[in-house]
Amino acid sequence: MTIRTTSGRGRRYDSILDTVGDTPAIRINRIAPEHVTVYVKFEAFNPAGSVKDRLALNIIEAAERDGTLAPGQTVVEATSGNTGIGLAMVCAAKGYPLVVTMADSFSVERRRLMRFLGARVVLTPRALKGFGMYTKAKELAEQNGWFLASQFETAANADIHEATTAREILSDFDGTSLDYWVTGYGTGGTVSGVSRVLRKERPETRIILTEPANAAIVGSGIVNSRNEQNQPTESHPAFEPHPIQGWTPDFIPYVLQEAIDNSYYDQLLPVAGPDGIAWSRRLAAEEGIFTGISGGSTFAVAMTLAQDAPEGSVMLVMLPDTGERYLSTPLFEGIAEDMTDEERAISQSTPTAQMEAG
Repeated sequence: MTIRTTSGRGRRYDSILDTVGDTPAIRINRIAPEHVTVYVKFEAFNPAGSVKDRLALNIIEAAERDGTLAPGQTVVEATSGNTGIGLAMVCAAKGYPLVVTMADSFSVERRRLMRFLGARVVLTPRALKGFGMYTKAKELAEQNGWFLASQFETAANADIHEATTAREILSDFDGTSLDYWVTGYGTGGTVSGVSRVLRKERPETRIILTEPANAAIVGSGIVNSRNEQNQPTESHPAFEPHPIQGWTPDFIPYVLQEAIDNSYYDQLLPVAGPDGIAWSRRLAAEEGIFTGISGGSTFAVAMTLAQDAPEGSVMLVMLPDTGERYLSTPLFEGIAEDMTDEERAISQSTPTAQMEAG
């Protein structure tokens, strides 16, 4: 057997920001049905660990280009975590102060990661849901003259997925079939931006959108009200708290509305949070792919589709982030810190370096 070798990327990078994008499409080898070929686009390969690095970078650079963000101005945004982590990386690299507002229901790892990257994190009561942290960010921006990143409204969000994510998919599947592309949504930037391109250049690809079964706000057919700035003015009546962090705030973002209005997806399939957790665990334990609950949930929908997909179908599934920012969530419930009985038995099978019973 020949040992694996590497030869480098053939370039040196001027900034961590130059490494955003170009994430790999990876084949699933053990847990997908044999009659289909399934790939995952693993966004954890972005430098701050999630798909939101893309929009974070473009929001800041678009604002620099049009002059709405001044040198040294404080950036503020409401986020469940991944956008905040991406913005913290970008702001650290570019020298902007960052304030994040986040409901206290989201994982503690996320707020610690943002603070580690130099951001300040203002927590809001979980009872006020996503709309509460969103309103807080708007107030802080207006009162202090800060730049509101506006991930839920800005054109810079979907535009970066049109320019990067979609182009990567076209390149990776050039000359071969791509029958299904499966994604969830948070802001809606991924589905709106990528679908613009797939609808034109790969019209045969079926686009599958998914959302939490107990927070099926798109499936409800109800669109929340928005103001003249396209900002939500109310919490969506069909929303309920769900475990898929990063997905489905308690309003339909304006960025997502583009995909709804233009029928950018062929099918909308809800998924239960426990199913997402189960498939995230299987991806880790049986494929070595460590993704969060959102990635597991998207993959769960793909596995449901795969059961009845035609022989030879090819699927690409979006995995938005890494599982490391879910350590304090239900994803890791039941994962022991101390040795299990099985592990202790293995230890006791040889005489040295025994741990005392705790």
